[in-house]
Amino acid sequence: MSAHGAARPMIARAGGALTGRADVPGDKSISHRSLILGAMAVGETRITGLLEGQDVLDTATAMRAFGATVEQRDGTWHVHGVGVGGFGEPEQVIDCGNSGTGVRLIMGAMATSPITATFTGDASLRKRPMARVNDPLALFGARSYGRDGGRLPMTVVGAADPVPVRYTVPVPSAQVKSAVLLAGLNAPGQTVVIEREPTRDHSERMLAGFGAEIVTRHTPEGREITLTGRPELRPQVIAVPRDPSSAAFPVCAALIVPGSDVLVPNIGLNPTRAGLFTTLQEMGADLTFENLRDEGGEPAADLRARFSPDLRGVTVPPDRAASMIDEYPILSVVAAFAEGQTVMRGVRELRVKESDRIAAMVAGLQAAGVSVEDGPDWMIVHGLGHGNVPGGAMAATHLDHRIAMSFLVMGLATRAPMRIDDGGAIATSFPIFGALMTGLGADISHA
Repeated sequence: MSAHGAARPMIARAGGALTGRADVPGDKSISHRSLILGAMAVGETRITGLLEGQDVLDTATAMRAFGATVEQRDGTWHVHGVGVGGFGEPEQVIDCGNSGTGVRLIMGAMATSPITATFTGDASLRKRPMARVNDPLALFGARSYGRDGGRLPMTVVGAADPVPVRYTVPVPSAQVKSAVLLAGLNAPGQTVVIEREPTRDHSERMLAGFGAEIVTRHTPEGREITLTGRPELRPQVIAVPRDPSSAAFPVCAALIVPGSDVLVPNIGLNPTRAGLFTTLQEMGADLTFENLRDEGGEPAADLRARFSPDLRGVTVPPDRAASMIDEYPILSVVAAFAEGQTVMRGVRELRVKESDRIAAMVAGLQAAGVSVEDGPDWMIVHGLGHGNVPGGAMAATHLDHRIAMSFLVMGLATRAPMRIDDGGAIATSFPIFGALMTGLGADISHA
C-alpha cells in the first residue's frame, strides 16, 4: 500500500543517454524552515522556489492551524506570521504525513507556548521515534503523551513558563538541534545547543537571517550554538535554492548511464549538505560546478554531471555521514557500478529514517545481484563495475521515497529492468521525479 492509497508499482529500464537540464524542486529543509520561521515572524514573508511536495504542504497546513496566514499566489508563497510566542491552539489534529522533519520542527516551535497540540502522520511516520525530540523539549517544561516508545500519535502540552536549556545532542541530528533552537525562541535568556558532530546548519543560518541573536563557536565539547530568546523575528524574502538531495538522483543517473550529460541549475551547496558530491568526485565522477554564487546566505552553483565509466569504490569517512545522510541509498546504487568495494560507516541514523534504509537497500541490491554486507552502523557494497550489474529484481520501498527513487535510477543502467513495489511515496519530496527523469530520456513508467 502507498502512503496515499493503492500501491503504485513502477519499472525502470536501460535505454539511451540522459541529456538536458534537470530543474529539481526547491530544498526541502529550507522550505520547511521558511514556512515555520515565516509563521513566527511579525509581518509578511515571501518565498519563491518552495518545494511543493506533500511533506512541505503538510507543514504549510500546520502553520495555518497555529494561526499564521499561508497563501500561494502566482508561484510565490506569502506567510503572515503571528510572532514568537503568538501561536494559537489548533482546533484539529496536526497531520504531518510522511515528514519527520516537519513534525519534529513544529513540535519544537510550539513547545514553549502555553498551548496543546496533537500530532499524527502516515504509517511510516507513526513508526519513527519522537523521544529524541520530546526529551529535550521536556527540559523547557513541555510535556508529551504518545504511544509506547515515544511514537505518534502524540499530544504535546507546551510550557506555560518555559526555562532556557543547555542541551548536548546525543546523536547527530539536525532535526533535534533545530527543534531545541525553535523552542528556545520563546524561552527567556539563552538556550545553548552542543553537537559533537556538525549537522546541516540551515536553522542557524535562517534564524540569523530572520533577526535572531545566534552565535556559534567551536569548543572542546563540540559545536556550541547559543540563541538569545524572545527576539522579534523580521519577515524575509526567500529564494529557496534547489534541493541537493533531490539533485542526487538525476546526477547519479547521469554518472551510470552511458553518454549522459545533465545540468542541474541553482543547487544548494551548503557544506553541511554536499558530502555526496565530494564522495562521488573521490570515486572518479565527472562532476563540475559552474557559476558559483550565494543565494540568501546559502552557497549555490550549477552542477553538471557526465557519464563516468571508471568509477572506483571508496571508503566514506564516518565524519562525513551527517552531510549526506539522506544520500547513502543512491550512493549505494552508484557503488554497485563502481570497481571494488565502497565502505560506508557511521550511518546508524539510516536505521530510523522513513524506513530502515540499510536493510531496504541491502535487500534490493542483493536481489539485483550485488553483494552487500551490513552491520548496525555500516554497509559495504561490492561493486561490479560498469555494465555488469544484473538487475531484474523487484525492490520493496517500505513507503520510503528515497528507496523508491534509488532503485528506479538503478534500473536505468542494469542489464535487466528494475521494479519497485510502490512509487507513491515519491510525491512527498520529489513530485515531478518521473516527469523530470523521462524528460531527460529515462525509461521509467508505472508497471
